[in-house]
Amino acid sequence: MDAYDRIGIGYCTTRRPDPRIASQIHAALSTMGTVVDVGAGAGSYEPAQTVAAIEPSMVMIAQRPAVSAPCVQAIAEALPLRDKCVDATMAILTVHHWSDVAAGIDQLRRVTRHRIVILTWDQSVTRNFWLLRDYLPAAARISDELWVPIDQLVELLGGAQVQTVPVPHDCTDGFGAAYWRRPDAYLDPTVRAGMSMLAYADDAALAEGLGRLAGDLRSRRWHQRYPDLLDQQLLDAGYRLLISDQR
Repeated sequence: MDAYDRIGIGYCTTRRPDPRIASQIHAALSTMGTVVDVGAGAGSYEPAQTVAAIEPSMVMIAQRPAVSAPCVQAIAEALPLRDKCVDATMAILTVHHWSDVAAGIDQLRRVTRHRIVILTWDQSVTRNFWLLRDYLPAAARISDELWVPIDQLVELLGGAQVQTVPVPHDCTDGFGAAYWRRPDAYLDPTVRAGMSMLAYADDAALAEGLGRLAGDLRSRRWHQRYPDLLDQQLLDAGYRLLISDQR
């Protein structure tokens, strides 16, 4: 069973695409005539020129808007597409779920004529995010295990430009670090269910840290501990956009 057949139920409740992140992704694809979204989930961040999507989980496919591009149930490691059939492929917060990253990237390169765009994260930065560092080391370990190193991806892609994707303080897409300035959100199990690093963790492993976080919010200790965050508009939590032009 695909992981998102289990944790993807109700995904669209908390994982709504953020327009500022969408703008950065769409800018990378703006000159591309046709795009395929691989590991597409519910279709977040697909630009208007998306002609097809690939997604293994029927739970996720069922949550795609009726007006979105047609979606095929398949995996990144075996794309049901012809060689060089599309101008660009995109893969948004998905490579860490692939069973064979090298095979998946090879497939992207096989079907793509011009550009591959991947959104992922740099764990060397994300590991220092206050939630993982100070409250939920079990989730940090899961994030360590899931992470695909940026330099590995760049090498597999045959080179790539790496852009920082800052997270707005009011980010609408509830991925792992989205609530960096809204810490009470991490106490909501519905919110946590949309984040793989928390959804994969055993509840018992998170209980102590979540209890401490709840106490620190009640006492205002959290606010005293991280005063520099309270006035920030954007945070570099390690998210990175890789843009690779294929030859």
